[in-house]
Amino acid sequence: MNVLVIGATGGSGRAALESLLAAGHHVTAFARGASRLRGLSPHLRCVDGDATNPGDIDRVVPGHDAVVVTLGIHENALTVRLRGPRATPMDVRSAGTRHVIDAMRRHGVRRLVVQSSYGVGETRDRLPFVERLVFRLLLAPQIADTERQEALVRDSGLDWVLVQPVNLTDALVDTPAHASADGDTQGMKVARRQVGRFLAGAVTGPAWLHRAVALSA
Repeated sequence: MNVLVIGATGGSGRAALESLLAAGHHVTAFARGASRLRGLSPHLRCVDGDATNPGDIDRVVPGHDAVVVTLGIHENALTVRLRGPRATPMDVRSAGTRHVIDAMRRHGVRRLVVQSSYGVGETRDRLPFVERLVFRLLLAPQIADTERQEALVRDSGLDWVLVQPVNLTDALVDTPAHASADGDTQGMKVARRQVGRFLAGAVTGPAWLHRAVALSA
C-alpha cells in the first residue's frame, strides 16, 4: 500500500512510518521538517509542508491508499498552557485533520487512521482522577482541540480508526500494546513504538473500523 503519514517527525509518527516500512508499504512522510528523514529507506518519500495549510495537504494526498495522522504540539506542556505554543498553532490537530479529510474526499482516499488521546470522546469518563486534573489544569486547550478532531473524524464518512493511547513513553518495547475498543487499559503508560506498530497495522483490515481504540501496556 501507499501510505501517507501526516506529522511524521513526531515520536508516534516516526514510529508509525518505521513500522509501515518494515511491513513492506511505500510511505510518504509529511511534516514541516520531513526532509530530515530522507535516506531511511528507498520506499520512503519525504514532503515538507504545513498541515494547517490546505494547499499543502491537497497536493500530497493524491495517490495514497491510506492516511495516518499523528499531529500534536511537541513543546513543554506548562509553557504552552501559560504562553501558548511557540511554533505550532493550538488548533493543529483539528485544523490539520479537517484539511486531510477534505482532501481525502476530493481525491477518493478512504482509509484514515488518527492518533487521538485516551480521555477524549468515549474514554472521557474513564480517565483516572490524577490524569483528569492534568487535563483540566494543564492541557485543557489541547484536549478541547483533540475533542474537535475526533468529532471531525467520526463525521467524515470515511473508513476511519481513532487510536487513543494513554501516557506516551520512549521505552524500547517490542511487545504489542493492549488494544481495547471498550476503553479498558492495563496501565497508564504505553511506548510510542507500540503505538506506531498499532497505527501501521490499522491501515489494513476491518478489525477496528469505525471504532476508537484505547492503547495501553
